[in-house]
Amino acid sequence: MERTWYQRLKTRLRLPNFTCDVCGRELFDGARICSDCIGRLPYIGICCPLCGRRVKEAGVCVECKARRLAAGKCRSVCTHDGEASRLVMRYKDGSRYLSTAIADLMLPVLEREFPDVQALVPVPATEAAKKRRGFDHVRLLAEALSSRCGVPVLDAVIKQKETAQQKTLSRREREKNLEGCFHVRDRAAVKDKILLIIDDTLTTGATVHELSGVLLRARAKRVDALTLTSVENRTPFGLPSDKER
Repeated sequence: MERTWYQRLKTRLRLPNFTCDVCGRELFDGARICSDCIGRLPYIGICCPLCGRRVKEAGVCVECKARRLAAGKCRSVCTHDGEASRLVMRYKDGSRYLSTAIADLMLPVLEREFPDVQALVPVPATEAAKKRRGFDHVRLLAEALSSRCGVPVLDAVIKQKETAQQKTLSRREREKNLEGCFHVRDRAAVKDKILLIIDDTLTTGATVHELSGVLLRARAKRVDALTLTSVENRTPFGLPSDKER
């Protein structure tokens, strides 16, 4: 088959061969996700002003009225459904090149919702967790965002102990699992700063809640959070018991 003019030019100039990171279609405009896939992503429109989850009508959601997160406000680009959830799963499973596309999707929300942020704080992982996955996926995502918005990544927090897998835990169980796992090793870097926690997904909010509390106790001025996706149902693994509510 005869090559197109673009393919000939690309070969001559050694231009990168971009394909859509969602569907694999060849792209010619430098984008990482094609317009069709962009249009199919489950973007969040009306959201709770506190946790940022999609809601049916404007106002604070029932969960946040009962018990709000420690973060000032959280925002997510999409609900954790369809191609957005698959994008997260592929990234966490080792497709580290997807950090570029995910950062591109998160950047407009960062610039619109958090214009005064002074540092990005990726949710830290233990060395053992990084070794299991092969890379620090949240740190890589924060670095990709930093390169686009110019806000530095802050290495002031460590995860000092391993925690059990949280996939099937309720919010209360996750909070218990995370107690004492984060430690601010550079309090001077945190003090009086407006910080933005970066993660891939907001599920129950337990991780953001625990990390925000640690940063606020270290005298951060304000702590918010940004993720690519959020789970609409805050108790996706069954309703909490009456005691947990």
